[in-house]
Amino acid sequence: MRILCCPSREGTASLVEAMSFQRRLVPALGREVFRLGLACNYGIDARGFDEALERGMDYVFWTSLRTSHLREPFRAALKRDRQKLVVATGPSIGWFAGNVRRGCEKLLRELGTDYIDVLHLFWLGKTSALTDGTIDALRKLKEEGKIRAIGTSIHDRVRAGQLVADSPIDLFMIRYNAAHPGAERDIFPSLEKRKPAIVAYTATSWRKLLSAPRGWTGPVMTGGDCYRFNLTSPHVDLTLTGPSNTEQLRESLDAIAKGPLAPDEEAWMRAFGQRVHGGAPSVAA
Repeated sequence: MRILCCPSREGTASLVEAMSFQRRLVPALGREVFRLGLACNYGIDARGFDEALERGMDYVFWTSLRTSHLREPFRAALKRDRQKLVVATGPSIGWFAGNVRRGCEKLLRELGTDYIDVLHLFWLGKTSALTDGTIDALRKLKEEGKIRAIGTSIHDRVRAGQLVADSPIDLFMIRYNAAHPGAERDIFPSLEKRKPAIVAYTATSWRKLLSAPRGWTGPVMTGGDCYRFNLTSPHVDLTLTGPSNTEQLRESLDAIAKGPLAPDEEAWMRAFGQRVHGGAPSVAA
């Protein structure tokens, strides 16, 4: 006779912690989301895209760059499960109100959907501007039900911190990783005043965190380590992954299933990230 053993209290607690680590209620989006978001423009094919959605990934970051092969699979997924997916995208140029509206309406047609969950002003200050005109256009699109939330991606951390504290932006996409943790100083403290969503990208620091820097003799971070580092921060709602193939996707999903970092793991990753960025220590702690 097979005897089934109940999990220990510690084991159950660990399982619950890992599960809550993978999903989070994000008030700015008005829903719970899987915390690893899928960036589609790094090579993942249609089969890998479908597998990502099947395994629970529901936040899709979409641009027109290198994604033509996924347009039809994405349209089909939206037609099939629109309420289950969060679409984050934006016009390539957002300097003026007309750019924002035309870009939004073009994206709605291309994706075959009635609304976009997060419409971005991409690379604020570089390819878009936050002006009275663009804000007015975004608010009107919201009122018309064509978008649900206003987002931006921004490199200027100091300005991002100011906008987090006081702006109509609902979601910020920011650079954050073990080699570039400056958001902890410049952005996260402003979240005490307002609660927009925070989406981290460049988790691997453009793959620099995946190789040992000169003089480093200890272990090297994996992509999964990078995502767990980001998501261990209580201030980060999601982090993006841009897999080039299904194997990378699976490795990342398996990694975050481990749950948040233990203190010794976080200390090692911060030391490694500091070294990658060009500072001490010279060897692994």
